[in-house]
Amino acid sequence: MSETILKATNVSKIYGKHKVLDKVSIEIKRGMIYGLIGENGAGKSTFMRVIMGLIRMDEGDVELFGKTGKKGLQHARRKMGQSIETPALYPELTARGNLQVQAANGGVSERGIDDLLHLMNLKDTGKKKAKNFSLGMRQRLAIASTLITNPEFLILDEPTNGLDPSGIVEMREIIQRLVTERGITVLLSSHLLDELSQIATHYGILHDGKIIEEFSREELARETRQYIELETSEVQKAVVVLDEMGIRDYEVINGTEINIYEQLDDVASINRSLVLANVKVSRIGTTRQKLEDYFLQLTGGNAHA
Repeated sequence: MSETILKATNVSKIYGKHKVLDKVSIEIKRGMIYGLIGENGAGKSTFMRVIMGLIRMDEGDVELFGKTGKKGLQHARRKMGQSIETPALYPELTARGNLQVQAANGGVSERGIDDLLHLMNLKDTGKKKAKNFSLGMRQRLAIASTLITNPEFLILDEPTNGLDPSGIVEMREIIQRLVTERGITVLLSSHLLDELSQIATHYGILHDGKIIEEFSREELARETRQYIELETSEVQKAVVVLDEMGIRDYEVINGTEINIYEQLDDVASINRSLVLANVKVSRIGTTRQKLEDYFLQLTGGNAHA
C-alpha cells in the first residue's frame, strides 16, 4: 500500500460564529497531485494553513508522514514546502541571489540552485532583479524558494492565479515535473475544476467548509465523458435495439432518457436502427457534461463566487 503523506481527520476551524472548516477529512498518498477545489471563501487556504501549522485547528487530528502530536508534526513539516503565504522575495536581488539567501536561511547547501533555476525556467534571467520580473517569473521564483530544502510534500495555494494562458501551461508542466522527476507529492488548490482537471490525479470538492465529494482522475473522466444522449418514450424497446446492435456501454437514466457511451460516431446508424424498429425517437445527439457544469451540480452554487 502506498505511503500516506497526509491524513487529516475531522479538521474544524471556527472564527467567531463562522465554521470555516467543518470536520474536513482528507488522505493524500505519496505521488498524488491532490487538487482541492472550491469557491473563493470555501476554506481552501484555511485548511492549508492548518496543515502547515500556520494556524491552529479547533477540532480534529492531522498526521504527516505518520507523525502526530506537536513535536511529531514539527519534525514532519521540515519535509514540506509551501506557497500559501508567498515567501518574501528580495526585489533588489536576482533569482540566483534570492535562492542563495533562502539556502542560507534554511541551512542547506547552494549546490541545487542551478537545477532549480533550470527547472523553473529562470536560468536565463541573469542579472535581472526580482522587482523587474513578470508575475509568472515571481511565482516560479517563490516556488523555487520553497524547494531549496528539497521537500517531499509541497502545498500550493492557487499557483496559477493571475497568470496568462502561457504562464498557466508553464506552471502545470513544472508541477508535473516536480512529481515525475523529484518524486514530490503535491496538494494544490483552485476555484476552477477545469484548471485542476489537467494536472491533478485526485480531487476533493470543498464547499462551505465541508468536503462534499472526492474522486480520482479516472472517475472524473467517466462523469464528464462524451456520450450519445437518446430521448424516447419507448425506453425498453430502444434497449432491445441497442443490445441487438452489440452496444453494451449504455445507461438508462430515467423513463425517457438513455446515455450511450460507445459508437459515438454512429449516431445516424443508431437512429436509423431505432426508427426501423418503430421506436419513437424524440431527440438523439452527442453531448458532454462540461466540467464547470459538473462542479455546479456538486456544489449547487456559483463557481465564480
